[in-house]
Amino acid sequence: MPADKTGSASAVQASGPNSALNAGVAKREVWAWAMYDFANSGFTTVVLTTVFSVYFVGVVAAGKSWGTLAFTAALSLSYLLIMFTMPSLGARADARAGKRRLLFTSTVGCVVATALLGLTGPGDIFWGLLVIALANYCYCVGESIVAAFLPEIARPHALGRVSGWGWSFGYFGGMLALGLSLALVSWASGRGQTASQYVPYVMVLTAGLFALAAIPSFLFLRERTPPTHKPAEGVLGRLRAAWHDTSVNFPDFRILLICGACYQAGIAVVVTLAAVYATEAMGFTMEQTMLLVFTVNIAAAAGAFLFGYLQDRLGHKPALFMTLVGWIVMVLLAYSAIEVWVFWLAATVAGLCMGTSQSAGRAMVGALAPRKRLAEFYSLWTFAIQLAALVGPLFYGLVTWLTDGNHRLALLCTGVFFVAGLAVLTRLDFARGARARDTMSV
Repeated sequence: MPADKTGSASAVQASGPNSALNAGVAKREVWAWAMYDFANSGFTTVVLTTVFSVYFVGVVAAGKSWGTLAFTAALSLSYLLIMFTMPSLGARADARAGKRRLLFTSTVGCVVATALLGLTGPGDIFWGLLVIALANYCYCVGESIVAAFLPEIARPHALGRVSGWGWSFGYFGGMLALGLSLALVSWASGRGQTASQYVPYVMVLTAGLFALAAIPSFLFLRERTPPTHKPAEGVLGRLRAAWHDTSVNFPDFRILLICGACYQAGIAVVVTLAAVYATEAMGFTMEQTMLLVFTVNIAAAAGAFLFGYLQDRLGHKPALFMTLVGWIVMVLLAYSAIEVWVFWLAATVAGLCMGTSQSAGRAMVGALAPRKRLAEFYSLWTFAIQLAALVGPLFYGLVTWLTDGNHRLALLCTGVFFVAGLAVLTRLDFARGARARDTMSV
């Protein structure tokens, strides 16, 4: 029986929440774990995708042609730092059983930096770039570490659905943050306030929601994997050793990393620059853009929740293949969209694919990672997706710069990343990868 279908029979018999959880895991703990997805989604939805990205390009950088490139370059710097520090941080967290401590530290850092974004005014380019890079770095650390709790919570046959629970719950958190922000923006705009007046309040609101919603994660989420007591290594030494280890002992996990780096580059463009595209290519106002992203989050929540069950039944590889095809369709729709309804259709497809692909990736890592090295392997996954997050938006920014602001062409070029992900995915053998996981877990 193929490994990516292992447990499917038992999954059919046991479909309730308790049957999906490891022994000793209570529903309250799953809720607390999912609450972190709920908490941090406001950062990506409001700060990266909708409000601050548009505010920086249009107001802070005064609409200059280099504004998009500068914003994406700052994010790329934070992703570069994550790439080279996260494998070492993950290995140290495994060695010391310190995932919760690292999660708390990164959360505080992201919350404080998000609030500090409110101090960015017109012309404060260096400050805005510095703080968004810091906030995004802390966000990425937390996102990687919270994902490493998934195999401790969910049984192997239920990784897809439990990951989907978290992602779908997270999108509702993003919708709450976006909905409150939209209400604030509409109220302020109706009173004649400019973006430089109301965006600071949106940043503080987003930071406050993140801090409040993350509290259950630190109260109820347990750390079950014992410390490994492995000696600490330098950042580059740990990265080289981990990459060599995947080549020798976990070749299919390495293929998954390459596949993820490809398709996540395209997703990073959508997450980071969707609002910029809607504003610059489609002429959307701030309120229209926020409503668009709200709709995308609804579709993403539905996609993550429903697709998690489908992934557990079909298998990880076929499920991801379907999702990548959907992304390619989305790119073609958005590129060709002249009428607004076509762009809305493309955005809905993007939302569905967003939820499914993000949830699928997290579950696939859990299916191939050895139990005693969860934080380390999820950190390698973080390395791959942050490499993608570095390359994707920077590539988009360069295309817009070289073509004098042609956002449509930049989006079309982004489709290459999804095609490359499909090509690499065909080489992945989950049965072989699961055997390697079980052998090295002994």
